[in-house]
Amino acid sequence: MKLILREDVPNLGRGGEVVEVKPGYGRNFLLPRKLAVLANPKNLREIEHQKQVATAKAAKLKASAEAVAKRLADTPVTLKRKVGEQDKLYGSVTAMDIAEALAARGLQIDRRSIDLAEPLKTVGEFEVPVKLHHEVAGKVKVKIEAEA
Repeated sequence: MKLILREDVPNLGRGGEVVEVKPGYGRNFLLPRKLAVLANPKNLREIEHQKQVATAKAAKLKASAEAVAKRLADTPVTLKRKVGEQDKLYGSVTAMDIAEALAARGLQIDRRSIDLAEPLKTVGEFEVPVKLHHEVAGKVKVKIEAEA
């Protein structure tokens, strides 16, 4: 029995694949749970169309992420904080602080996509990675200065 998987099925295949299964498995497990549909010509055409739409959408998302990465590289962020001895900050600079500074500059970046291993606690210049897409990562330059 040939079926088109609607979702990923462990030990069988990924969503959108055409698989050959035994009739009982398809009729009693996959079809009632809506994990698959029969592989007739109409369903095959529909799956191909959905794949093309998904591919175009993914390419568009990747292109927009690359454009945002370029803007991030061209937009340095300067933060002023109170400093104690040996150029250590009284507080720290977190991903939330960087996201707010970027938002003030017109770049809406989710704080969870800013890949800051630990908060920045000293004065200086840092390059912080930002995950924009699963294939695209940008870097933002963060400069922390002492407050006068």
